[in-house]
Amino acid sequence: MTSLTSNPQTSISHRHNAVIEVQNLVYTYSHQEPVLKEISFSLNAGDRVALMGATGSGKSTLLENLIGLKHPQSGAIYINGTLVEPKTLPQIRKQVGFTFQDANDQLFMPTILEDVTFGPRNYGVSPAIAIDKALQLLADFGLEAYARRSAHELSGGQRRLAALATILALEPSILILDEPTAGLDPAWRRHLAQVLLKLPVQVILIASHDLHWLGRVTQRALVLSGGCIQIDSQIQPLLQDGKTLDQLGLPVDW
Repeated sequence: MTSLTSNPQTSISHRHNAVIEVQNLVYTYSHQEPVLKEISFSLNAGDRVALMGATGSGKSTLLENLIGLKHPQSGAIYINGTLVEPKTLPQIRKQVGFTFQDANDQLFMPTILEDVTFGPRNYGVSPAIAIDKALQLLADFGLEAYARRSAHELSGGQRRLAALATILALEPSILILDEPTAGLDPAWRRHLAQVLLKLPVQVILIASHDLHWLGRVTQRALVLSGGCIQIDSQIQPLLQDGKTLDQLGLPVDW
């Protein structure tokens, strides 16, 4: 397999300036082989990173470890220097915006507007300011006409955009997205890319199988295979290496 480790992060000591740092992370579902084996990498301010890998490679599991939804058997995760552990989760989750693969997991209020204002109001933002911000976000995603409707009245792609709006309403400094383009038509995939590239966040980490889209919105790629990060490189050379992608179960033209 071709080596593309132009920015290797496999042997790291604690970096106080890293926005996200993962050290020797091991995660195992009960009585199974580890899904993640000694994963180590760091992401710094300004990084826009693709997390790639075939279905079942552990991408979602890794993302859920980063925000404390799952807890590793060993290793450590730091977010802006703070160890991710049960007592720090409220602090961590104020910094990290996370969208699930299934947008329905994040939309639970009677209307989309209430979904988007829910987070800010929980943190003490006044109703008027929360509503103004929510309406602006919904307008950015072309969903203002649906503000008073329930998630069930939206298409799958619209629900995905609404779920992202609920996260952006909290103004996170780190954005972690799991398959954000699923269900979006080409025009909305382009629009989503334009929105993401303008966001004033420290780091964007995106797990996706949409390789061409990733090439437009990220600069660096981490590729999971066999429970390990097999490649850490700039994304454009990787996308041009069809042989390596095919060996990793990621044929670029399919």
